[in-house]
Amino acid sequence: MGGSTILSAHGVSKTFSVKDGEIVAVKDLNFEVEEGDFVCLVGASGCGKSTLLNMFAGFTQPTSGEVRLRREPIIGVEPRCGMVFQSYALLPWKTVSKNVQFGLKMQGVARAEREETADRYIRMVNLEGFEDHYPPELSGGMQQRVTFARILAANPEVFLMDEPFAALDAMTRQVMQQELLRIHEDSKKTTLFVTHNIDEALVLSDTIVVMSARPGRVKTVVRNTLPRPRKIDVQLSPDYLRIKQEIWGQVEEEVRAHMEATGVQMGDD
Repeated sequence: MGGSTILSAHGVSKTFSVKDGEIVAVKDLNFEVEEGDFVCLVGASGCGKSTLLNMFAGFTQPTSGEVRLRREPIIGVEPRCGMVFQSYALLPWKTVSKNVQFGLKMQGVARAEREETADRYIRMVNLEGFEDHYPPELSGGMQQRVTFARILAANPEVFLMDEPFAALDAMTRQVMQQELLRIHEDSKKTTLFVTHNIDEALVLSDTIVVMSARPGRVKTVVRNTLPRPRKIDVQLSPDYLRIKQEIWGQVEEEVRAHMEATGVQMGDD
């Protein structure tokens, strides 16, 4: 998008100790995310997508190299990066409004301001009328909207999203993709989004980063030229199919490499 770099990884490697030795999740990884960009990370299972997200959140540290936010090393949990997980991570004993206010309350924001901010973002995610409901009373898609509202209310500089729609049924997933596109258009928040789904990446992203099989590196970066505002019916366009074929060719190579490395055969359960 021609903006300044907000997130970056410089020579990043991450090794985990396991029972039988070590696993190198990512190795010598370098890439940058521009401010305001919506970037999707795709690749074979185990290629380090979630590991990279966790390093940007500050939940874990690189074994070597450096991850940075606005050129500053991320050395601990980074409040300027808001994480959205596959699980909704809501407090079931608190109402929708209280869940959205929770981070603000922890920051010491006054009650009136918390309530006003929560109301604004509850409206943004189209949950008016559900302020006093509890999470168990809501559908999965609605609970994920509450999660989005809570992150928006905390006003991080970056959204980190780790397959947030993976647990939803296909129709709800498409609705939530459209909601996220609308929220991104309204908020202009930089977003780094992990998905296994190429169609999802094409609908949502400005940029698609294809990672190699473990140890994860950046294999290729594809600029998504599909026009915005973008709707689900973009999937019927010739340009969509062309870009999808290009990305699938890159991902398929890495999936096959991963299967060969792990001894999995095509058709295995």
